[in-house]
Amino acid sequence: MSEALHAVKQRLREQFAAQRRAVPPDRAAPAGEAVRGRLEGWRPFLAARRVALYAALPDELPTRSLFEGVVASGRPALLPRILPGRKLDFCPAARWGELRAGRYGVLTPPADAEPVALEAGDLVLVPGLAFDLAGGRLGQGGGYYDRAFASDGGPLLCGVAYAFQLIDAVPCNSRDRRMDAIVTDRGLHEITENQ
Repeated sequence: MSEALHAVKQRLREQFAAQRRAVPPDRAAPAGEAVRGRLEGWRPFLAARRVALYAALPDELPTRSLFEGVVASGRPALLPRILPGRKLDFCPAARWGELRAGRYGVLTPPADAEPVALEAGDLVLVPGLAFDLAGGRLGQGGGYYDRAFASDGGPLLCGVAYAFQLIDAVPCNSRDRRMDAIVTDRGLHEITENQ
């Protein structure tokens, strides 16, 4: 990655991390519920065999309600576990209370949970600091999701964010995995190839 692209991404990370930290709890919880409602009316979410999501960090849009909705639907809820080499695997969790703090304080499935290989027909809800309507995603900078889903043809990827995290253009390079959809508290946007 060029130094100029790295610098632009870093400035955006700092800006959106600060904006997320400024969201008060009385706005965060309803935003999480709004995202759940939008997803529960979306055909790809309803059709997904399995749904992978993440346990939100305190400054991210809350995802516990989403987790509970997936579990209530009778489908496996899969959450990421961080592995050496900046890799992720996804493991089932039946209850929020069984999640344990892992690397970086991220809640993860129990250590004895067996990983599941995600594939076409599955849906992955992906965190990020910023997204655009061409499917661009700005993550934390570790590249975990980019590596986990480096090739097309696998599960459907849907970014999850507050509406203010949707921007005109996310700076991306060839290693950055694009999203197939973006859901915010104010809308759901499916990405088409010609955008």
